[in-house]
Amino acid sequence: MISNQVLQNTLEGLKEISRTEFCIIDTDGKTLASTDSEFEIQPQDVQAFVESQAASQLVKGYQYFKVCDDYQLEYILVAHGEDEDTYMVGKLAAFQIQSLIVAYKERFDKDSFIKNLLLDNLLLVDIYNRAKKLHIEADVRRVVMILELEQERERSSMESVKSLFGGKSKDFITAVDEKSIIIVKELEENEGYEEMDKLAQTILDTLGLEKENNTHIAYGTIVSELKEVSRSYKEARMALDVGKIFSPEKDVIAYSSLGIGRLIYQLPIPLCKMFIKEIFGGKSPDDFDEETLVTIDKFFENSLNVSETSRQLYIHRNTLVYRLDKLQKSTGLDLRVFEDAITFKIALMVVRYMKYMETLEY
Repeated sequence: MISNQVLQNTLEGLKEISRTEFCIIDTDGKTLASTDSEFEIQPQDVQAFVESQAASQLVKGYQYFKVCDDYQLEYILVAHGEDEDTYMVGKLAAFQIQSLIVAYKERFDKDSFIKNLLLDNLLLVDIYNRAKKLHIEADVRRVVMILELEQERERSSMESVKSLFGGKSKDFITAVDEKSIIIVKELEENEGYEEMDKLAQTILDTLGLEKENNTHIAYGTIVSELKEVSRSYKEARMALDVGKIFSPEKDVIAYSSLGIGRLIYQLPIPLCKMFIKEIFGGKSPDDFDEETLVTIDKFFENSLNVSETSRQLYIHRNTLVYRLDKLQKSTGLDLRVFEDAITFKIALMVVRYMKYMETLEY
């Protein structure tokens, strides 16, 4: 549970304070950490102490102490010395190791609980029972953020995110795959989506990821109950995918700002193909030339305003009208009519969605 390096650092700190040599052994007699390489501990002595009912024992000049977790023996702590002072120091050291076990166990249990909560692996009654045992408040505002990295995340990335949140016990930083870092953020009453946008950008800036095209951070809706955290996680996960399809230039993607893309993302591919066939017949928007596609994008960008679009394209108004008329003849849709423009815009988004899904299949 506790790494050997942590145990070693703890023993060295205790030795520096008490000037006593220590050693930690597991229940099989294997040395896990030691401040003295010349400890003369016999395996049979360790075994006899493990099998005894004693909590501590003096054996051949060494003080032995049992370190338990919920009455389950975890480690044997050995202190070199026979006097009363060594015994007291050993008792304090054993208490320190036991406290470490409790702290690490709680941290491990919290991380496991949050992962299962995110993945919707818990029954409703289990959520509140376990949250109570782990001292996690149930009725507070939270939001789930997902930082997706271009390559498999490094340990330094996770540690950097954790340090950014200052080790707050109310926020949880975890992961369920190799490329994502998940943040379950507890919010103050005055914090909302605007603050989440700023926080997401701060995370990217702190990690130096704001210029990497394939690094995105998304977040779901703010929820007020612990049981709804998994919903916020699913929304953040969807926001990542929808953002890649329809807004690849955005670094920060909020589920609440996905708009119609959120609906298109949930459409079955056969239905999409049927819709495109009805709109374009045997054609596809990919068949349009570059000039036509640029014209369409700029026309939508300027809210169907002919004058402003022609000005930004540096073409005469009549030239733009000619292009729109030409497009109407080939598709049957007049982009100057709002209803036709909406149909065309949705069709373009559906095609982009279908292309994205094809890349996932290969």
